[in-house]
Amino acid sequence: MDYMYGPGRHHLFVPGPVNIPEPVIRAMNRNNEDYRSPAIPALTKTLLEDVKKIFKTTSGTPFLFPTTGTGAWESALTNTLSPGDRIVSFLIGQFSLLWIDQQKRLNFNVDVVESEWGQGANLQVLASKLSQDENHTIKAICIVHNETATGVTNDISAVRTLLDHYKHPALLLVDGVSSICALDFRMDEWGVDVALTGSQKALSLPTGLGIVCASPKALEATKTSKSLKVFFDWNDYLKFYKLGTYWPYTPSIQLLYGLRAALDLIFEEGLENIIARHARLGKATRLAVEAWGLKNCTQKEEWISNTVTAVMVPPHIDSSEIVRRAWKRYNLSLGLGLNKVAGKVFRIGHLGNVNELQLLGCLAGVEMILKDVGYPVVMGSGVAAASTYLQHHIPLIPSRI
Repeated sequence: MDYMYGPGRHHLFVPGPVNIPEPVIRAMNRNNEDYRSPAIPALTKTLLEDVKKIFKTTSGTPFLFPTTGTGAWESALTNTLSPGDRIVSFLIGQFSLLWIDQQKRLNFNVDVVESEWGQGANLQVLASKLSQDENHTIKAICIVHNETATGVTNDISAVRTLLDHYKHPALLLVDGVSSICALDFRMDEWGVDVALTGSQKALSLPTGLGIVCASPKALEATKTSKSLKVFFDWNDYLKFYKLGTYWPYTPSIQLLYGLRAALDLIFEEGLENIIARHARLGKATRLAVEAWGLKNCTQKEEWISNTVTAVMVPPHIDSSEIVRRAWKRYNLSLGLGLNKVAGKVFRIGHLGNVNELQLLGCLAGVEMILKDVGYPVVMGSGVAAASTYLQHHIPLIPSRI
């Protein structure tokens, strides 16, 4: 049961987990099945084929792990690298920090490139490291595409350009947990070797599936990887792929049916339309923040995120109180500021199964909360800025034309 009942619908605007569409909920509302029956392998085969489309790859091999994004991180690292391998990894916020912590605990030699929180990856430092690495001691570049702690999106194509310019063979491992299926992501075109995402973000599913996609180069790297791995071993999966049974252990039947329904909805709306919708939601939110007289944590236009906006508050206001009041009074969930930006920012998540009118309701709630905590917001200013923009940019619903 709910922790405490609140009338009406709860407004979920954290940057994941996100709202689950009703067709997905209905698809998961089913009994258990024998995963060794012909039905589940047939379902899994279609899922693996269709998952490749959201990564925009034809050559990648996907893996569906019953895990979270943290497990997907570990899978990407342990299947392609060996303890002691040198990794260049970018620290730009809480989730890149956590991935770096995992890399260190797995005994890799992590070369950390740190930026101020609110900035993107420092690619000038990467260029310098690549130019000096004549012996190719760097085995992998690890980067978070979209850092939800600060609302920063990195340019993955620029990383590939640098690797190609210096003719460097390092693997490119990308965390796309809060970007894939919401932001433009092109695995093949950008030469990404391992990409990963989680079911609870733009796919709009419950938490529980870590989805990893590996390039042919990454699969080749498994042959020399000496990292210990059992649960996340790609080779175990590949053996069962060849057998046509697909699963080395028991999968979550309900999540597989949910994924099928989620992918069907994605293809019905159209991936490019989904990316455009997230761009509208991101722009509208930023216009609202500007109208309130507040600042985005993201420091440059080139790094803005269309899946989450981290809003800076004045020094005399504790952003945690904004998040607490949102939940207690308005049945609205906003994201807390994390680690270095704790108490300094609150986060508005606008990804997954959410539309423009839902966002306007969230923005109206934020205005009331800002007034509650003593910030001199002009009531209606952010909603007006956002709705004026959206009224000129919302297209007809594709499936209803």
